[in-house]
Amino acid sequence: MTNMLSGYASVNGARLYYEIAGKGRPLVLVHGFALDRRLWDFQFEVFAQHYEVLRYDLRGFGKSEVSSDPYAHHADLKALLTHLDIARADVVGLSLGGMVVTDFALSYPDSIHSLITVNGLIAGFHWTEEWNMQTKRVWDAARENGIDAAKEAWLAHPLFGAVYDQSEAAALLTQMVTDYSGWHFVNENPNIPLKPPAAQRLAEINTPALIVLGERDLPDFHNMAEAMAQQIAGARKVVLPNVGHMANMEDPAGFNRAALEFLAGI
Repeated sequence: MTNMLSGYASVNGARLYYEIAGKGRPLVLVHGFALDRRLWDFQFEVFAQHYEVLRYDLRGFGKSEVSSDPYAHHADLKALLTHLDIARADVVGLSLGGMVVTDFALSYPDSIHSLITVNGLIAGFHWTEEWNMQTKRVWDAARENGIDAAKEAWLAHPLFGAVYDQSEAAALLTQMVTDYSGWHFVNENPNIPLKPPAAQRLAEINTPALIVLGERDLPDFHNMAEAMAQQIAGARKVVLPNVGHMANMEDPAGFNRAALEFLAGI
């Protein structure tokens, strides 16, 4: 796209790749596990018509470096914003990205203008046994048959069941997972969790918050969305009908409308 800036920022011992477009209030987009900044292809140019939009690859994903040194994604985000001279931003995160931006809101409340989670994780949430069994199969595949087998198992996870009804979204998801290094499938992740975890601290978040949920997402994500909606004061919850975990890709128009209306009202 025209007028896009891209580069690498050396933060906390790793190089993170980022892209920026647009002008106005800073808006940050954070992707999910095994994905990269392209998750936001259906949002990046649209949002850049209204905001200065930053999307980047989390440490260990996309074009950003893998590091075996201890780190925290939310601390990386803060360091990236500091590198780019962004004092305060609206932050949006899907799945793992939802955990990153929630931890960011708790750790750096003066650096956040608003919070949007999309089928977001909550650190410290107690997963159902069904989820644990489904996900264990992916790491078992990696151990027994290698990274490519783990990627195949991940794409077959029930988490992504609904996305395959949308050919363009399914193709992008498949491409991102195919391009993913698979490092986390075969290495111990040295991520340092926030303590106490966000699951015990949601009521501390006092920024405007929008909780977006895909109607067809798995029960665990419905439970996490409801916990955020109930415990974050003033939080607004929006359920996008007929879509699942990759809600922003499965229904770009519906997601973009909900996010832009929320951002315009704060």
